[in-house]
Amino acid sequence: MSRGLELRAARVRYGPLEALHGVSLIAPCPGLTVLLGRNGSGRTTALRALAGSVPVSGGAIVWDGADVTRLPAHERARRGLCLVPDRRAVFGSLTVGENLELAHARGDFTAALSAYPELRPLLTRRAGTLSGGEQRMLAVSRALLSQARVVLVDEPTQGMSPAVASRTYDLLAGLDAGVVVAEQRLPPGLRGRAGRAVVVYELRRGEVVFAGEAAEVPAADRPGPAG
Repeated sequence: MSRGLELRAARVRYGPLEALHGVSLIAPCPGLTVLLGRNGSGRTTALRALAGSVPVSGGAIVWDGADVTRLPAHERARRGLCLVPDRRAVFGSLTVGENLELAHARGDFTAALSAYPELRPLLTRRAGTLSGGEQRMLAVSRALLSQARVVLVDEPTQGMSPAVASRTYDLLAGLDAGVVVAEQRLPPGLRGRAGRAVVVYELRRGEVVFAGEAAEVPAADRPGPAG
């Protein structure tokens, strides 16, 4: 039996427009998979299709060898899939502490504060008042607390400092789960990462144009120098 989450020739339509044109990919579980692409490439749609938050008009979604194409998003979540969207990923009207309590079955969020000590002085703040980077820390820490079998994250490090972004990828790569992230460019540090290989798919206009390991990503898709 395959241990992973797959799109098999998946097609997704938004009204008359087709956003994915028969995309196939395999995200190993456990393992880290990166979906690369510019805005409009289909990377976010692929992530949502895996989560079940958008339906596929063709093809299939397979999880650990079982067809889950018709399984609704809440059932996939119940089976251990966690989606962190790029927007509205936290409960803005709740405090940081309340957000974290809800993410863990027993309300224990000690691990989140160990991962992101920056959140400790913010525990009584409403999540909606946090900066973009702070909200991403909170959203990712909620995913870490969920102990999910599969974690899907759209632009996990948006708004974070380089040091916190690097730590975030260390945390995600260290999970005993299938982790799939959507990014515009390959994050620094993943190319030469020791240990488990990082799988990369690049999407362009709804199609996969590259599939391989992080070390094989074409130079044009590597992060450039800051400037």
